[in-house]
Amino acid sequence: MIRRLRKPIRTSPAFKHMLSRPNLREQAESETPMAAEMGGGLGLGHAVALLAAGVVAAPIFLRLGLGSVLGYLAAGLAIGPFGLRIVNDPEAILHVAEFGVVMFLFLIGLEMRPAKLWALRRDIFGLGLTHVLVCTGLLTLVGVIAQLPLHVAMVAAMGFVLSSTAVIMKMMDDAGETATPAGQRAVSILLLEDLAIVPLLALVAVLGVSIGGAVVENARPAWQSTLLAVGSIAAVFAAGKWVLNPVFELLARAGAREVMAAAALLVVLGAALFMQWGGLSMATGAFLAGVLLSESSFRHQLEADVEPFRGLLLGLFFMSVGMSLNVPVVLADWPIIVGGVVAFMSVQAIGAYIVARIFRADHREAIHRAALFAQGGEFAFVLYAAALAVGVLEPRVAAMMTAIVILSMALAPLVVMAQKALTPAPVESRDGVEDAADLNARVLFIGFGRFAQVVSQALLARGIDVSLIETDVEMIQAAAKFGFKVYYGDGTRLDVLRASGAGRAEAILVCVDKPESTDKIVALIKSEFPHAKVFARAFDRGHSLRLVKAGVDYQIRETFESALMFGGVVLRDLGVRELDVAETLEDVRDRDAERFELQIAGGLEAGRSLMRGNMATPQPAPLTTPLKKGKALNEEAAEAISDAPN
Repeated sequence: MIRRLRKPIRTSPAFKHMLSRPNLREQAESETPMAAEMGGGLGLGHAVALLAAGVVAAPIFLRLGLGSVLGYLAAGLAIGPFGLRIVNDPEAILHVAEFGVVMFLFLIGLEMRPAKLWALRRDIFGLGLTHVLVCTGLLTLVGVIAQLPLHVAMVAAMGFVLSSTAVIMKMMDDAGETATPAGQRAVSILLLEDLAIVPLLALVAVLGVSIGGAVVENARPAWQSTLLAVGSIAAVFAAGKWVLNPVFELLARAGAREVMAAAALLVVLGAALFMQWGGLSMATGAFLAGVLLSESSFRHQLEADVEPFRGLLLGLFFMSVGMSLNVPVVLADWPIIVGGVVAFMSVQAIGAYIVARIFRADHREAIHRAALFAQGGEFAFVLYAAALAVGVLEPRVAAMMTAIVILSMALAPLVVMAQKALTPAPVESRDGVEDAADLNARVLFIGFGRFAQVVSQALLARGIDVSLIETDVEMIQAAAKFGFKVYYGDGTRLDVLRASGAGRAEAILVCVDKPESTDKIVALIKSEFPHAKVFARAFDRGHSLRLVKAGVDYQIRETFESALMFGGVVLRDLGVRELDVAETLEDVRDRDAERFELQIAGGLEAGRSLMRGNMATPQPAPLTTPLKKGKALNEEAAEAISDAPN
């Protein structure tokens, strides 16, 4: 997510200032033997060291319950220029590792269909904008109280308020919170913060001119930057809507798997680069590309191709942030830096809580959001570098603020852990409810609401053995009163599916309420249990199309057959003969099936002519009336001509 503003600002000036101090320069020059053997730049030895540090640290911190983010940060600190000095150029690694964040945002975009993103517009520009403004105001006040000049306090606040998308999204993803309503509101705030970097950088340039600082050469006017940003978004949108799907279809026909993987990376990095040219963050471009491809038939293929790169580079990103922490600077100015970390994290948490409550979040959600956003982020490095370049920040202040941001990112997982420990979720009574374990029935039901209860009757009537799992405790307890043994289990988790006997089941019936959960379960089953037949409940026609493309053996819209039966009863009551009713219902089924086949190939707009409406539709006629009448070549044609209206 960190982008280079202009070529002169390649390495963080604050970081350069840290190394320019005599004692630090001597420290950087006195390399370890391993570092000396590796020589300048980044080589194979550095790659081995980075992988080894991540492989060792991440599992240890996960085992301790501290999370992988903190493990990667600690690993980076250990092998960086202020630890073992195996790697002395964290900025070089950071420029590569930031692509991990870019790919992470692309995968999030794949889960965020355009309609879903449009539904979040009020949260993005209402909740997100209010959050940024309130927290910036409060943090500026903290800087003024600390006797910083107003413009310095404002820039320090603007950098810190842009919380780390990488850290927050990783924590929410690990906790399974991203798809929840509260998680979607947090994502909305992060999206607004990503977009806010453009006006904030423009404001820094204005402040530089107003205080008589340096002027960035060849800087664009604000109106030109805005138009360029809007044009970049429009161009990526147009390419995603009209170019990407045909290109992927062409590549799929070629049958080369490696070409599809390369094309997936090209889409992610190309969109990111194009957005960077437009003055926006690379993460914004990747996210937008993901959204535009979220309804593509190649969505799951893209996700599978990008996922391995995302995980590796995201871990590398956190390690490079850990390397950038200048320990001697922290030790030299530790009272100011520690005080800054405590003050900024506390005040930002208070601001996040206040905004959450204003927008009617409950106390628990507001507390959790405050813990998540009580940190700075990657964009602070960009903003402070720009402010230093135009003379708004002094080198010492920029160095200390950079250290404050890095420490806040390192402490963020601990803050969230403390918040969850101090405010545990209310424990739901699970009396009489057992977790799914060692189940081995022929048929596995995932979800046991009204739909699944009716489906089960036919199977039970024929004595077929079934296993039932559900996440709604009240539903499980209510079903027990009617003679059903339902186990507690979340079908979106692979370990639960294995414990529920998915590996031994002949058929798996996905009957959950939420389409998003159904999609995730189906993808997991097709990947891990390909032998089982998958029968899925679809929410609507669009969901049915997605399920067919995902490879289910059978899907049915939950209201289709019941609506047909309802219409048949109405026809009978209106006096239509039983035979005619049966023929009519069969005709509706046939037309619906034909339309569905057309939609699989051509999208939701295909086959519209097969739908009957209550408005008169003009009959197609030739533009020029033929001079001669048509002649029948057989008996069927003659009969058709005689029945045709004059």
